Amino acid sequence: MGKKGMSIACIAAAVFCLAYCVVIFRIRSGSRFYLIWAFGGVCLLGIALVLYFGIWDRIPFMLRRIFGITVLAGVVLFVIVEGCIISRFHDKGKENLDYIIVLGAQMKPAGPSAVLQFRLDAAYDYLLENEDTICVVSGGQGSNEPCTEAEGMYRYLTDKGIAPERIIREDRSTDTSENIAYSRELIGRTDVSVGIVTNNFHVFRGVHLAKAAGFKDVCGISARSNVYFQLNNMVREFFGIMKDLVCGNLR
Repeated sequence: MGKKGMSIACIAAAVFCLAYCVVIFRIRSGSRFYLIWAFGGVCLLGIALVLYFGIWDRIPFMLRRIFGITVLAGVVLFVIVEGCIISRFHDKGKENLDYIIVLGAQMKPAGPSAVLQFRLDAAYDYLLENEDTICVVSGGQGSNEPCTEAEGMYRYLTDKGIAPERIIREDRSTDTSENIAYSRELIGRTDVSVGIVTNNFHVFRGVHLAKAAGFKDVCGISARSNVYFQLNNMVREFFGIMKDLVCGNLR
């Protein structure tokens, strides 16, 4: 592909990124991560202009080589991490686990966000089929939430008929690593079987955070996710995994 073809491809990719950003904004994702698509679209347009006007050829060869190697390494890393994420998409857990931990997500005034409701419905189904399993609902209260995520999850499950004594509320955590760490404190032991209940794109990180926290017997229980947000969530999860790797939270 020549420079003109590459320039056209960059423009097409930029249009997709900018359009997707608008779609996510209109649907309301619950976070501002969607702005990365606008940033990516602007960067792609810049690259298209650099190629189209021949600016690329005037950049020193060594700088072009370094840029190319960096981009290639980033793409390879991204593909590997996304493959790991996808490998956990269909985890269904094991029967008769001692505990399941439902990872928190946004609570809205009207109730759980769609992402959180998918997790709660998966937890509800599991608890119906495994009557001795205890459920830990994990999540604190954000500035835009009417109550703690743990309290909202507790109400949702008890309203659907799950006995209150089967639910433990962890209401301090602000991110996934804290979800796991504080839930472990409440459970009090690591030699128990634990299932991590979260959306499909989030299972890989949740399971590995639980292993890093010391749990010996961990599995994932995958809930579905919103198809419109899936691409955004997959990219966001890549950065979440990178952050936890850098911070030493994963193993």
